[in-house]
Amino acid sequence: MKELLVFILIVSPFMFAVLCSIIKSDKIRSFVVLAMGIILSVSSLLLITKVPFSFSPKSVFTIKVNHIIEVSDFLLLFLMLFFAFKYKSILIRIFVIFQMVFVSYFDFFLKQNHSDYPTIYCDHLSLIMVLIISIIGSLICFQAVPYMKEHEHHLNIHPAISKQRGFFFVMVLFLGAMNGLALSNDMMFFYFFFEVTTICSFLLIGHDQTEVAIKNSIRALWMNSLGGCAFIVAIVWIYSQIGTLDIQEIIRTYGNAKYYVLPLALICLAGFTKSAQFPFQSWLLGAMVAPTPVSALLHSSTMVKVGVYIVLRFSPVFKGIFLSQCVALCGAFAFLAGAALAVGQSNGKKVLAYSTISNLGLILACAGINTPAAHTAAILLIIFHAVTKALLFMCVGTIEQHIASRDIEDMRGLYAEMPITALITVMGVITMIMPPFGLLLGKWMAMEAAARNLLVILMVSLGSALTVMYWARWAGTLMSDPFAGKFKLESQPILTWIPLLSLCSLASVLSFLAPLVYTKMIVPDLNSNFIPFDIHRGIFENSYGQFPVVPLCLIAILGFGVAVWAVKSAASSRIVPPYLSGAQTAEPGTFTGPMNQLVKSEARNYYLSRIFGEKRLTTCINLAAGVWLILMVGGTL
Repeated sequence: MKELLVFILIVSPFMFAVLCSIIKSDKIRSFVVLAMGIILSVSSLLLITKVPFSFSPKSVFTIKVNHIIEVSDFLLLFLMLFFAFKYKSILIRIFVIFQMVFVSYFDFFLKQNHSDYPTIYCDHLSLIMVLIISIIGSLICFQAVPYMKEHEHHLNIHPAISKQRGFFFVMVLFLGAMNGLALSNDMMFFYFFFEVTTICSFLLIGHDQTEVAIKNSIRALWMNSLGGCAFIVAIVWIYSQIGTLDIQEIIRTYGNAKYYVLPLALICLAGFTKSAQFPFQSWLLGAMVAPTPVSALLHSSTMVKVGVYIVLRFSPVFKGIFLSQCVALCGAFAFLAGAALAVGQSNGKKVLAYSTISNLGLILACAGINTPAAHTAAILLIIFHAVTKALLFMCVGTIEQHIASRDIEDMRGLYAEMPITALITVMGVITMIMPPFGLLLGKWMAMEAAARNLLVILMVSLGSALTVMYWARWAGTLMSDPFAGKFKLESQPILTWIPLLSLCSLASVLSFLAPLVYTKMIVPDLNSNFIPFDIHRGIFENSYGQFPVVPLCLIAILGFGVAVWAVKSAASSRIVPPYLSGAQTAEPGTFTGPMNQLVKSEARNYYLSRIFGEKRLTTCINLAAGVWLILMVGGTL
């Protein structure tokens, strides 16, 4: 049964992707996307009862799996090289040829033919990734169906030359590649799927084929190719030392051979590039030119998680050594820097992008702290960040198509025009910063885990304060205008409502079920990678206090009821305009000022651009991050 489920999760998306690319009918293609999402979601849920497990698939359609991967590696690299020449990118050529040399050396000169280890391995960390990819990724693809129709209409693209077939081909292909990566126990399998996500990102960022889209897609390709170079060098180095590609065996062997740390540092470097940590953040920021479902799928909830996943997967190996401290410091610095840059942004997608970089930095900091509490925090942050950030990206996409802007200031009082979407967006913001929701629980755990590291705890504390600042500002803007009367519900396609309502509900329900998620999905892996972990001294009862998840959830439900009652009471209220420092006029928001001139009032947020401006901070942050990375890699020599 588990072999069939793994086949469905990895291989079937490739088959569905081919169907999406050849079907011309929008309705039939939409049905294919829906069917794919349902099949992946159900299969991932069925996998819960099978964990942990491992096995080696011998063949797919009578062709040996190892041969498929070996051939696909070269095909993928040649495809990347084709784009390097097409767009005249010297950096991409260098990085791709570099990888070709190392892959050729490995396959033809270094690798032995025998291998008796399982190539597929699924523990609870892998399962969590598969659930995120298959369920959240499918919901994003659902929302992309109506979104892309409106997107092409906005760009005046005639249905006869629609690019949706290619778009959904890559979107669906990506889900299979991500599942393959999460379930791989063979380093070369992992490397192949790692690079598939790179090419998918490149294709989707450049989907609209505008000049700015092409420029940013090329940047994403060369930066992620740099990560691929670091990864393949690490693979060759490790194999030459211990003669295996078995990730679980590597973890066990390296645990007793801590002097092989340079390839581990290269793996961490690959993870940093993929998760867009400073100074590699520009590819993620540039990716925001892509259609919003791309931002939600690749650059928020799933693809960037590859970087933190790979570091977290190998973190037990470098526990207690210098590399671990460097990862913690780099991650904490990225958390603070990303939060600071987000404060100075009024573009909604840029706020989400910097917030993503920031939260991924916090997860990496937890991986570097490398204790059971820190790993617990990292996994909780992965889960809840994926749900909430996918929700917020889709909300911004829905709002942008309605008001033709992604600027936060243009969303002022949005709930009067798009009440349900605005409230869902506010709910997403609340789950980012307030109890009892899971992201706050994860941050609380991260701060507890960092309590003995002064520099890390200072950066995490300051970053958390800035995080509250920019999220609260956004939520307040959405709910800023006075309201009295009944909601005028907006009209949205059903495939827009399903993902938004599902993810909003999932963020709330999972927070309530956090104790169950912890005991069933996190503790088993902690016990396998660390000293057996007492769940009664875990995140819900420990020396620092207790996080009362369930009581806080009940209070939140009560507060929601009070809010509904308050809104109904407002229906009978009389709206009184504020005093505007002059004689009021009949026109709302205006007053008669000096010299009897009509003055129109305007409310805007203060973005502190002189302190947190992008131009002011980015260069300094990149330089500092570069120093941290040099220290991380160079310190292992």
